This record gives sequence, C-alpha cells and structure tokens, in this order.
Amino acid sequence: MAEIPTGRCARWPGGTVFLMTKTELHQLVDALPEESLPAAAILLRRAQDPVAAKLDAAPYDDEELTEEDLRAVEEARGEPGVPWSEADAELSAG
Repeated sequence: MAEIPTGRCARWPGGTVFLMTKTELHQLVDALPEESLPAAAILLRRAQDPVAAKLDAAPYDDEELTEEDLRAVEEARGEPGVPWSEADAELSAG
C-alpha cells in the first residue's frame, strides 16, 4: 500500500488535510485493490465539483444543539413526509 507522505499536512478546523502532488495521488490510486475502485471513483468525481469539494472540506459543525433546535427537530419528525415519486415529479416538471 502506498504511504501518505509524512510531515506534509495542514491543520484545518475540521481536522488534518494531507498535502500531496498529483504524482503521489496517482501512486495511491495505483495501489488500490480492485474492489475499492468504485468508491474511489465516486470520491474523485465529487472532488471535481468545486461546490461539493468546498462543502466536503468545510469544518464539522460541533456546536451543541439548543433547546430551540431540538424542538424544531422533533416538530419536523412529526410532519408527514413526501413520497419520492411526488418529489421527483415536481422536480422534473420544473
């Protein structure tokens, strides 16, 4: 298995980001077992979308839920859902 280079990382509010070159990334991909390729492809395709990449890199929100937040969650859980077929039809119409 290819090793992640040590000593080349950046601290991010949500954790640590390892810095690597495209060549190093290619080495990691080349070392993947065949059964890991579909998952890696999904992640790499997602990383190509600048909005998704920014959201993925955003720090985790570790703020505690307030009483108001908890009440809103409970209220939302009590509401009836929308069947996917209805949501899909509405989104497709529009």
